[in-house]
Amino acid sequence: MDLKQFADQIEAMTCIMSVEEKEDGSCGEIRIVTGNKAYIDSIENPSPDVPQLKAARFEPNSLYEQYIPKDLNFELFCYNCAVRKKPMHTYVHPERFDFWFDIYMLPVGHEGNIHYCTYTQVVTHQAETEKMASLSQDTAQDVLSTCIKLRGVKDESDFEQTMNSVILDLRDLCKAKNCVVLLMDTRQKTCRILSEALESSEDLDQLRKDMMPDFYDVALSWLDTIGGSNCLIVKDQADMEYIRERNPAWYQSLLRSQVQSLVVFPLKSGEELIGYIWATNFDTVNTLRIKETLELSTYFIASEIANYILLSRLRELSTMDMLTGIMNRNEMNNRIDELREGRDRIDRLGVVFADLNGLKRVNDQYGHEEGDSMLKNGAAVLRQVFAGDEIYRAGGDGFMILTLGREEEELNQKCEEIKRLASSFPKVSFAAGCCVIQDSREIRDALKKADERMYQDKEAYYHSNPDLRR
Repeated sequence: MDLKQFADQIEAMTCIMSVEEKEDGSCGEIRIVTGNKAYIDSIENPSPDVPQLKAARFEPNSLYEQYIPKDLNFELFCYNCAVRKKPMHTYVHPERFDFWFDIYMLPVGHEGNIHYCTYTQVVTHQAETEKMASLSQDTAQDVLSTCIKLRGVKDESDFEQTMNSVILDLRDLCKAKNCVVLLMDTRQKTCRILSEALESSEDLDQLRKDMMPDFYDVALSWLDTIGGSNCLIVKDQADMEYIRERNPAWYQSLLRSQVQSLVVFPLKSGEELIGYIWATNFDTVNTLRIKETLELSTYFIASEIANYILLSRLRELSTMDMLTGIMNRNEMNNRIDELREGRDRIDRLGVVFADLNGLKRVNDQYGHEEGDSMLKNGAAVLRQVFAGDEIYRAGGDGFMILTLGREEEELNQKCEEIKRLASSFPKVSFAAGCCVIQDSREIRDALKKADERMYQDKEAYYHSNPDLRR
């Protein structure tokens, strides 16, 4: 067959790919054998808005990496079409291009262990939603049936519980050993596991061990390894070697987790990376279907996670004191009402009031910037002493802490501790008072007593330091 003549008969951009089948059946070299005029022009005379490819001239029978970065996802498609003789179609938006690609591939025979297929692409600037739904009916139905669970979830705890159910379903659909969703916070430079469906407790232990303090940097580096594609596929040792060369730290993590096969997709909201979803250790015969399952799932999951993050941030803004990073007065009042009305019943509730001494004087003499620093340092002391307790900024120079299960003697000791630790910061000192009640519905009595004791302590402080009185 004259492959050049065959490609020239197709009007859309088309080339002929060759795929080497190794003796063990794995994928070898992939080359671009020839192309029609439209395809060659796209390389040698690209439009001004198209990024320059790696090579500016087309050379027949060149390795495909001469023109685009190595892409394991692309290689899987070529292999399935040329070697396994499966007609292929996908509609994708690789990160390295500002375009959507409508791609069709057809097998066109072989010579020995060299197999051939067509590669035809139509490029558009805007997504065409009907083409995004071009997966098999079974795959689309399976994904829709599980991801629809996420619609209508009302609060954060329900969302995380439902997401765990969805990830378990996806693991079963992929017939994979593990399926995980990792959240990335690019503002705080942290990451955490949102949902996981793991086959064994050993896998969970290893996952937790890998989540070391610098794991954020490792996870962020996955984008470079994915290399501008929409996903990364690892199906054999050759693919693992690619990761070892590109990303040794990630390679070691995969070895520790005994990963032999992997499909991982970035989750994005617009241009912002919000996490990853991945499945590991599956029958690689099903790699393409697993890739399609996760590819469609990312559209639903990324959208729902983005909403979840947005609502979490809005809640943070409405409940947190932005200066000190602790809960604000509005949240404190809501919590007091909840306890007073018995909607949350607590035995042995402790209340602590802690006021910064001399905040007004510092603001007047040194300016509000120095006063803000005093408030931040004071909040840091309270977080250290009352780690795990509820800390609120009551307003101005005052803070309130709620504790569970502590005796009054222990709270008095903690009040002395915050005074001692405060002395390590310039201009920071506390007056404090506490009270413990056995029934949280009597919280107003505790608030009154703790406040009175705090003001007694404040008067004692100013009596000893009259020059510092506000």
